Parts: sequence; C-alpha cells; structure tokens
Amino acid sequence: MKKQLWGFAAGGVLAAMIAVPASAHRQWMMPSSTVLSGDDVWVTVDAAVSNDLFYFEHQPMRLDALKAWAPDGSEATIENKATGRYRSTFDVHLTQKGTWRIASVVDGVMGSYDLNGKTERLPRGTTTANLAEKIPAGATNVRTAESNNRNEIFVTVGEPTNTLFKPTGKGIELVPVIHPNDLIAGEAFTFQFLLDGKPTADLPVTVIPGGIRYRDQLGQIDTRTGADGKVELTLPEAGMYWVNVTTPQVEGEGEGPPPADAPPRRRASYVTTLEVLAP
Repeated sequence: MKKQLWGFAAGGVLAAMIAVPASAHRQWMMPSSTVLSGDDVWVTVDAAVSNDLFYFEHQPMRLDALKAWAPDGSEATIENKATGRYRSTFDVHLTQKGTWRIASVVDGVMGSYDLNGKTERLPRGTTTANLAEKIPAGATNVRTAESNNRNEIFVTVGEPTNTLFKPTGKGIELVPVIHPNDLIAGEAFTFQFLLDGKPTADLPVTVIPGGIRYRDQLGQIDTRTGADGKVELTLPEAGMYWVNVTTPQVEGEGEGPPPADAPPRRRASYVTTLEVLAP
C-alpha cells in the first residue's frame, strides 16, 4: 500500500474552527463571566456552532473532548452537561482562586485513498491510533495529514495566575504576554502563539466581536503573527470577542488531489473567547 502525506481541506470540526467568511459556521464557547470573586463560585458555559456570534441557531458543540483544569493544574469536574438542539451547556465549580482553563482539544487524521476507481475520504473520527483499520484492503494512493483543533476559554477567580499557560508542544497554543482576563477596551495587548511548541510566524489571526446579528458591519480584524509568533491587538469596545488562529492555507489546497511529491501539510486551529472590559 503506497502512502504519502499531504495537505487536505477537512470538513467537520476543522471547518467549523478555521478562519472563514461571515456566512460560515464558527465554533465557540461562551462563559457566563470570565472574572469573578467570592468563595463559592460557579461558571456556566454555552457551547455551539453558529453563524452569528454568540447566538445558537445552527447546532450544538460536541462535549466529548471537553476538560477543565484548576489553577494548581489538577483536572476539575465538568458538571451538569446537557446538549440540546442548538447548543450544549455545562457548569464548572470554581473551588480555587486564580485562573481556570476550560478546553476541548481534538486530534485527528484527515485524508483520502483510492479504491475501485474512486477517491474516498477517511471517515470522521480517524486518529493515528485507528488509522490502519480505517483504510480498507486494496486501497492505494493514501494521503493523510494530522490535525489538531483547540477551543479554550479562561476564567479567573480573584487575582489572575499564569500556572496553566505552560505549552504542551502540540497544535497551536496561546502564550499571553498580557493575561487574557485582563483586557481593557482601547488598550493594546500582545499574545504569542506557538505551533507544536515553537513561536511561529505568519499564522492567520481573525478577531470578530460578538453581537454581529444586530449590526451592519462584521467588524472583523484580520492580521498575522510576526516572526516571534506575537500579535498586538487593540479592541475598540467592551464585550465578547471570538479569536481564531490557524495554520496558513496553501493556494489551491482542497481543489483536488495534490501532486505525488506534495510535501506534508500540518493542519491546526485555535479558538478562544475573550471578554474585553470597559476602561
């Protein structure tokens, strides 16, 4: 069986998370609050895939890969999970002071193969562990590429902490120069993005303010990371913002099978929701 790696334009989870036109679907998580105080604190999170940020009118986000971590790094319990027709929802009991991370990280393999004169795509849910069983006997011209899709939010009780920002070295990850729960409208802030643990230049960054259903202009900001993987942003108004960072798409990618000598293509996507406070 001949096997090669190549770039593949995936559907499903990846398509919902990459930078897309205004009419396409976006995956997001929306916390009831990102900055809290007190000794018995909870956060409720809505999670969906929709056209309008942050309204649920298309489909719920799957919660299979959802996890939460307390400021000391211990894994926390996700409580009261529920999935309806248009959204999922869940609660996290914030029992420690500091910054919590709630994330859905999905790793997979996308690609295609030729069988009986037809080109078939690998089924959804294919991973490096089950790849061999997903490719039928007799398949030829197998093309695969790994993907990593991270959707995460941060919630702080009391003073912000940075203990949960240690990179795992896999996919696109955020290294905040300014804490994501300490953003003020009209004030510049800097984030750094890593790809597989390394600062990476030229990653497309898209920022869209919520509430697009009720305004004429999308308000989208498009930029790219610099040589050190950093991007500086100034968000003009208080509110919730959707942020999406992806690996660049090669011109012509997804428009048919690539040449036999096409180089491997790494596909990764990052999504977060930021709350920007009034001055």
